[in-house]
Amino acid sequence: MNPQVLLSVLLVISTVHSFQYKELVQHVDNHQEEYVEALREWVAIESDSSNVLKRPDLHRMMETTAQKLRLMGGTVELVDIGEQELPNGQTLALPKVVTATFGTDPNKHTVCVYGHVDVQPAKLEDGWATDPYNLTDINGNLYGRGASDNKAPVLAWIHAVEAYQALSMELPVNVKFVIEGMEETGSNGLDAMILAQRDTFFSDVDYIIISDCGWLSRRPALTYGTRGNCYFFAEVEGPKQDLHSGVYGGTVIEPMTDLIGILDTLISPSGKILIPGIREAVAPLSDEEWKMYQDIQFDMDSYKNKIGVTQLMYSNKVDLLAHMWRYPTVSVHGIEGAFSDSGSKTVIPAKVTAKFSIRQVPNMDPAMVKKQVTDYLHSVFAKRKSPNKLKVTMVIGAKPWLADTQHPLYEAGKAAVKRVFDMDPDLIREGGTIPIARTFQDVTGKSIIMMPIGGFDDGLHSQNEKMSRYNYIEGTKLFIAYLNEVSQIKKTSV
Repeated sequence: MNPQVLLSVLLVISTVHSFQYKELVQHVDNHQEEYVEALREWVAIESDSSNVLKRPDLHRMMETTAQKLRLMGGTVELVDIGEQELPNGQTLALPKVVTATFGTDPNKHTVCVYGHVDVQPAKLEDGWATDPYNLTDINGNLYGRGASDNKAPVLAWIHAVEAYQALSMELPVNVKFVIEGMEETGSNGLDAMILAQRDTFFSDVDYIIISDCGWLSRRPALTYGTRGNCYFFAEVEGPKQDLHSGVYGGTVIEPMTDLIGILDTLISPSGKILIPGIREAVAPLSDEEWKMYQDIQFDMDSYKNKIGVTQLMYSNKVDLLAHMWRYPTVSVHGIEGAFSDSGSKTVIPAKVTAKFSIRQVPNMDPAMVKKQVTDYLHSVFAKRKSPNKLKVTMVIGAKPWLADTQHPLYEAGKAAVKRVFDMDPDLIREGGTIPIARTFQDVTGKSIIMMPIGGFDDGLHSQNEKMSRYNYIEGTKLFIAYLNEVSQIKKTSV
């Protein structure tokens, strides 16, 4: 073909795509009040997965989600994932997982969007400035439980598909949804469901997209890694019952003293993990990664002000981000069996259980960490020559997840962010754990991207959780643009 003719054809194609994008953006802008109203209706459903008394609300939330997707013409299924066994031995039906399919063109890529519509507990008396289940718009921020985590992102993806439909535009890729209702309590039943449907629902999926995370600053971000988590119980048991400290203090070796003693050997005041073998397993920080952290937009003073501290563990940005994302940490969360009510009680607890966790990073292995921690604590405990009994149990062993930022999936993400926000995204990792990412990776073998639209100050899991109107609406545009960018990835990329 004549080069000038080819150039003209490319310009025409580019113009058509640009014009279509502008139409889609205009549609989103014209319908943003409807999007806010949809979020208001979803926030009003108290889909707290931790409260069994709210289970009817959770079932209603799943049906509401399914119905919205049905009305858009999707092939929708409510997948039964079984029952939940309660501590009292009773069983309770788990909320069904919503799956939906839009398009089955074998010549197109197929993306699967994961999200959840259950929420953390929330009460007005917990310190909320507004009713947590009545979405309230204050200065462009939409306050309500689940607004950012994860109802607005799920709706933004649905509205992105809906925008193409409303303008009679063909979806550039096939889109599938997997939306669950138990994420906040461990995604009960979801791993088994993914495994069961690996060769059916997931068989034609090329890429998986997760939007259950947030930006680091005001700059848009793409997330390429999360830490795993090993959660431990360390139980020290002594006398057959609690004792009066005035009567027995000084005559018995107290379980609490033993427990505090061994906990103090886990980590140094400077943050160095003292368990042999833990630090040695960590993948070294490369020069390229150091440079990436250096370029990230992050203000340490703002970070300190946000969390209300005067000093951080590290004094420079790269060290702080590295220890937030890609180095393991030890955190002690609480002690069960200890007196913790207001007032005073002169008791020697007969049995106390410490709860602590070690965040996992590449190349750590939870099975090895379990052995290292157990062996180390028993070794330390033996040196105390205590007659009390120590029992160490690992109750969670979630692996870390890491993606390749050079993968076409991330290149498409960068292009979509550039188009919508006119800036390059930060490439970030999450210090927290999103186990479903590793499950998707291990079970389906598909490539995964985390594409957040939540703000750095949204207050997830806290009082006054919010999603800014700007992030919600512009995030919808981002998802629209991203579908188009993914459609241009060559079919050979996996």
